[in-house]
Amino acid sequence: MPAYEEDLSEFDRYDAQVMGISIDSIFSNKAWAESLGGLSYPLLSDFFPHGHVALQYNVLRREGFAERAIFIIDKQGVIRYVDVHEIGDQPKNSVLFEELKKLDD
Repeated sequence: MPAYEEDLSEFDRYDAQVMGISIDSIFSNKAWAESLGGLSYPLLSDFFPHGHVALQYNVLRREGFAERAIFIIDKQGVIRYVDVHEIGDQPKNSVLFEELKKLDD
């Protein structure tokens, strides 16, 4: 999440809104964001009903937690890119910028 914060101006260049969604409560999200020094983009809670958004995007595990995933959704609401990856792994922002560039083509 801090890597997205660092590159917000580049995301802005692509007219992209960065947001995080977690199945944790609002209070947990707030504490976590504060532990990172704060985030200036939205961090949403998918706590109740538990994991409803994660379920809709097919990233809610049977164990009750969500996969680590990135979605790029265009302005018409169409999912244009999906990356589901290991919790400790994160694609480089340059990969996301290449995908966002494709939306302009």
